[in-house]
Amino acid sequence: MSPIAEQIASGAIGERLWFYANYHCNLRCTYCLTESAPEVDRREFGREQIIERARQGKGLGFTALGVTGGEPFTLDYMPELIATLGSELPTVVLSNATVFNARRLREMEPLADLPVHVQISLDSPDPEDNDEMRGPANFRKVVEAVPKLVERGIGVRIATTLEDPEAADPREMERLCELHRSLGVPDEDHIVRPIINRGRAQSNEMGVLAGFEQLDPELTLTADGAFYSPFGPTVRGGQARHRPAHLANHRASGRARCGAGPDRRGPPGGERRIDRHQVNVMLGRPVGRRIDSQQEKSS
Repeated sequence: MSPIAEQIASGAIGERLWFYANYHCNLRCTYCLTESAPEVDRREFGREQIIERARQGKGLGFTALGVTGGEPFTLDYMPELIATLGSELPTVVLSNATVFNARRLREMEPLADLPVHVQISLDSPDPEDNDEMRGPANFRKVVEAVPKLVERGIGVRIATTLEDPEAADPREMERLCELHRSLGVPDEDHIVRPIINRGRAQSNEMGVLAGFEQLDPELTLTADGAFYSPFGPTVRGGQARHRPAHLANHRASGRARCGAGPDRRGPPGGERRIDRHQVNVMLGRPVGRRIDSQQEKSS
């Protein structure tokens, strides 16, 4: 068993290997960690690079994959890439669901036969409130896209990001849950998470602070290097920010589902360590180079 597999088995690091496929996006959400927008540098990781690293990760002991951005589906090859990843390991891909036209939906049909979920953001049952956070017509496009994916047999999850999930109005949450049920997404596939005070959220004075102890360790690979968590690659004012803020009352990756309390599926505690040797091998870098607990800059 590899050192990484041992750490996954013990719960010291997460089982899912994450990739930032890109940083550009067709939306400009008010709380985006990476300040993604249409005009930002694309910073693509690359299709072949992701496939190669995913297969290496599988060999090292990772048992699931995740792809985020930016908006991954602005990349034309994304449906094919997700199908390839899903044939290797269970895969979740995060999306705003605003680019799923008829052609793209046809390209995504092979995902129905694979252990793949498309995790789609939907923050409010009210179109105006949702679109204020995410962008014009986002609500309409999401409620149109989700049933089309479900009809094709593609797994869908709904992700709701709130200023303070613990203070959310129960009636408002029930309306949101009724909405996603009507779209064909069951309660177990609805996750709720807090806005993290980083990136554009920090500029807009939104969200909760999250430091090292609030971030579940999930190795995340990007065009800029390796990070401790998907919350690690942060941009503010167009500049990369690699160090976490200090302390928080929330766990950044804590999840709550309809009709249940918070589901904190991170490691139960103890040592959190990512094997530097094997991360450097995956990144194609000389063995022995230092990887910070939060990030290793590319040379």
